Amino acid sequence: MPLSRAMAGACSTCAITLSVATVGLRELRQQASQLVRRVQAGEHVTITVSGRPAARLVPAEPHTWREFRDIAELFEGPSDPEWPADRDRLDTVVRDPWPAE
Repeated sequence: MPLSRAMAGACSTCAITLSVATVGLRELRQQASQLVRRVQAGEHVTITVSGRPAARLVPAEPHTWREFRDIAELFEGPSDPEWPADRDRLDTVVRDPWPAE
């Protein structure tokens, strides 16, 4: 049940609790597809082995693709003044790092 604004203002701290299901390893094997659908819907599932928590299934975080113009400012600013000297110190010979013995 969501907190009203009046109730939220009266609290010094507020927390959101998630529904966490607990399933045994056998149930995971038998109902894997159903559990994955529940997790995709936002539920967190704790997997137990012999009654002890062993793993958690949580929704995957979606990858957010961005246009270059949205991140261009990350590449702005002065370049490294020591880069030309560092570049000249690099070995330009390409060789196999794992030569056959």
